[in-house]
Amino acid sequence: MEKIRESIVINRPVRQVFTFTLDPENTPKWIGGITMEQRNESPTKLGTIYKNQNSKGTWKEYEITKFIPDSTFVFSRKGASYHVQYTFKALAGNQCELEYCEWDESGDASELFDHASLKEVLTTLKNVIESQ
Repeated sequence: MEKIRESIVINRPVRQVFTFTLDPENTPKWIGGITMEQRNESPTKLGTIYKNQNSKGTWKEYEITKFIPDSTFVFSRKGASYHVQYTFKALAGNQCELEYCEWDESGDASELFDHASLKEVLTTLKNVIESQ
């Protein structure tokens, strides 16, 4: 099973980055292929359902299967073996290290970011958050 993993340092506190990445209104701002995202409840917690629509109009549904406030959350695609984990670590000077890791338990890597694309997405996230 291949895992795609990448980290970035964002010049904002952990809580701000954690909250930003969970807000479905923000997702299209930093993941270009997503045009809309919704969740079934707020605030997010274990079991919260997210649905997002890509630029082709296809909807996919995810469930929060791990949730530790200001530390870690995992999205698991409903009816599939795909997962993505966000891990947040506080650094000195109100900085946050975000590690993004995605994998498919079936071994199918067709929907995973390649490293260059993932770096670009995380850089966009950093720029959007830091410009606020």
